Amino acid sequence: MQTSASRDDARTGRPRGSCYNCAMRSPDGFSRQCRMRLASLIALLSAAGSAHAGHIAVQLDGIDGMQRDAVMAGLEIAQYGDREVSAAQARRLYEHAEAQVRKALEPYGYYSVEVSGELREAGDSYAAVLHVTAGEPVKVGTLDLRVDGDADGQREVRKALAAFLPAKGSPLDHAAYEKSKATIQAALFASGYLDAELVTHQVEVTRSANTAEVHLAWKVGSRYRLGATTFEGGQFPDPFLQRYIPWNEGDFYTQDQVLSLQQRLIDADYFAVVQVQPDTEHAADGTVPIKVMLAPAKRTIYTGGVFIGTDTGPGVRGGIERRWINRRGHKMKLETIVATRLRTASVQYQIPLAGPDSHSLAFGATFRDENTDASTARTFGLAATDSRIWHGWTRTLGLKFLTGDFRVANLEGDTTLLYPEVSFSRKRADEPSFVRDGWSLTAAARGGQKGLLSDTSFAQASVDAKWIRGLGERSRFIARGSIGATHAGDFDKLPPELRFFAGGDRSIRGYPFQTIGPPLPEELVAQAQAECAAHPKRDCQDLIVGGKNLVVASAEYEYYFKPNWGIATFVDTGDAFSSFGSYRQKVGVGVGARWRSPVGMVRVDLGFPVHDDHASGVELHIVIGPDL
Repeated sequence: MQTSASRDDARTGRPRGSCYNCAMRSPDGFSRQCRMRLASLIALLSAAGSAHAGHIAVQLDGIDGMQRDAVMAGLEIAQYGDREVSAAQARRLYEHAEAQVRKALEPYGYYSVEVSGELREAGDSYAAVLHVTAGEPVKVGTLDLRVDGDADGQREVRKALAAFLPAKGSPLDHAAYEKSKATIQAALFASGYLDAELVTHQVEVTRSANTAEVHLAWKVGSRYRLGATTFEGGQFPDPFLQRYIPWNEGDFYTQDQVLSLQQRLIDADYFAVVQVQPDTEHAADGTVPIKVMLAPAKRTIYTGGVFIGTDTGPGVRGGIERRWINRRGHKMKLETIVATRLRTASVQYQIPLAGPDSHSLAFGATFRDENTDASTARTFGLAATDSRIWHGWTRTLGLKFLTGDFRVANLEGDTTLLYPEVSFSRKRADEPSFVRDGWSLTAAARGGQKGLLSDTSFAQASVDAKWIRGLGERSRFIARGSIGATHAGDFDKLPPELRFFAGGDRSIRGYPFQTIGPPLPEELVAQAQAECAAHPKRDCQDLIVGGKNLVVASAEYEYYFKPNWGIATFVDTGDAFSSFGSYRQKVGVGVGARWRSPVGMVRVDLGFPVHDDHASGVELHIVIGPDL
């Protein structure tokens, strides 16, 4: 005998007592009884699923470094470490893991990867154990790089082709392949082949031979020439702005020329925005026009602030700069510094001249009152200079007049000098705020003749150089050097700023500022000590008169444990001397801290003299400013 609950409905074939019939008969879709039955069923199903749900962990071995990171990033199963999975989900994820491991390692050249392991269950948790044998990476057997026409004769293109990675015989690395391919494309564009197109790009892997063939070919088209240059948004007439263009219309297009124009406009310090781009939309007949977008900078700048330097002591600085006075681009700048050991006031007026080499004239006046451990000086100077770009160097010719009183080794002196000066300077930096590949070099010469508003004849030359190179991602090596030589008819008539001293934060750390140099001659020591006795507040510890010659070198290593914080160690050596027979090498070593602050690089160093009976203790040096 069957009950009604088990008898099928004649029309539907469903049990009469099912929720289907309840729903059909109930006005609101489901009766209360049916809703209770469904709730119980859902609870039972949920309990059954959760009884076997748990977390899954991945145990991966056989590879490490970037390859391991790539595999973990490509494993779907690794994304379920913090999520509950059922037994069925865990098995499905594990079954897909082998293919995902193989796919993640292919970009590194591994095409014969073997994966073994097991899926372990421990209570409510799972562990996916994967043993990876990467095998030997596929190596490049054939490297076929082709560019048509004469493009491979251009320096940038030739360098990009020669530096292509992976090289023949090297493991196939897809990331390096893509980067090198893009580098060649960029080099073609930068050399004027604006229509260059990659027409062949094939990588064929032969698993049995474990080799790969790389075939790349570019159709470069014609090389473009530079057309007309238009300026938009500037505050000066076009004839004035044309002086900054470093090429002649019709020259072959190069990215270096475009970047040179952009840098010259930035260095002019007239504009807040400078964008220089080839107008490829209007390129025609092998000629591409250049479009320059400008926005004026703030016309008047007021500067001020406090600073501290171990050479100058604490102080304040302030200034006013008029970036342009008229539509001819004339500039004027006033600046003053008041510090414990230094007071200066200066004014400069600059006149840009016509021509593509940033030619300008400048006239200035300076008052300087300096008081160091070695000397004091109060001088007034006038200067007229002529500057321009010459073969990539900034060449400056000048005529200077200097007069004033000074005291060196507690002996008084005075001087008046009129002398010409010439200097050449150049610097390169990949990133001015934090240089990882760059250098600077400045060479200068000056001299005067006695009788022509000068108290003595002299000739002097100096060279200062600095080189910075990044080591890996976190380190830098910095080398620095200075040399100088002087010939003077009456050395005592040269003020301290024309004598050579060593010591200080930009020289030999471990020694105070300007405390390294030839000592006062014995016959003058008694006179200097008498001056000290008459003026008790004067420092008579270092009776250094300065030298005619200078040799200083430095090596420094920096390591950055955080993006903006680092430590440094260094060794400095050299001497300031008047004859090669009197050269006495001084050495300073130390450690320091580095902070890439919002206002620039901050350097704090502790320097120690090495094997020097006349110097002891620790010198603190603080410098804030750019690398070059």
